[in-house]
Amino acid sequence: MARPIGKVTDLLDAWSGGDATALDELMPVVYDELHRLASRQFHRESSGHTLQPTAIVNEVYMRLKGQRQVRWRNRAEFFAVAAKLMRRVLVDHARRRSRLKRGGDVPKVPIHEVLAVAEEKAPDLIALDDALEGLADLAPRQSRIVELRVFGGLTLEEVAIALGIGRATVHRDWNAALLWLRRELISADQAT
Repeated sequence: MARPIGKVTDLLDAWSGGDATALDELMPVVYDELHRLASRQFHRESSGHTLQPTAIVNEVYMRLKGQRQVRWRNRAEFFAVAAKLMRRVLVDHARRRSRLKRGGDVPKVPIHEVLAVAEEKAPDLIALDDALEGLADLAPRQSRIVELRVFGGLTLEEVAIALGIGRATVHRDWNAALLWLRRELISADQAT
């Protein structure tokens, strides 16, 4: 079912304008889409994962509620921020689990699965997060594009809108980022 884009934009404008209740009104409107994004992330996780899609969405909501003086330009920007928050929730959870295992016995995932990010099982989130942080130091826009595509499920067109750049630039940066990540993750995998 298509979301009422105008309603989302109106609620984002109200929230940006200081209406604290606008987020509470916004969540039911975007909940299904956020849950779908979280479900995609969950299904890429290894079996036995203890974090459920609903918990991811709830944590994103709590983190959004903690945002102060946010200025939303559009719906795509909102979902870009939600994608970043989902990434943080998943990575924080993976780090906690790794610490609990005393030694970080997190299963490794082959690199070919990492590069099929939209369809395949997720890589070790901690390794991917570390690689994305490294990429952000070298090419922040490329890192952001990967984050929006992998964690936010945004299309190339949606990423272009969210970042205010052309689709061709997004496509070029996406491909370059995947090559860089492949090299980094292979190198990290061989080092362990």
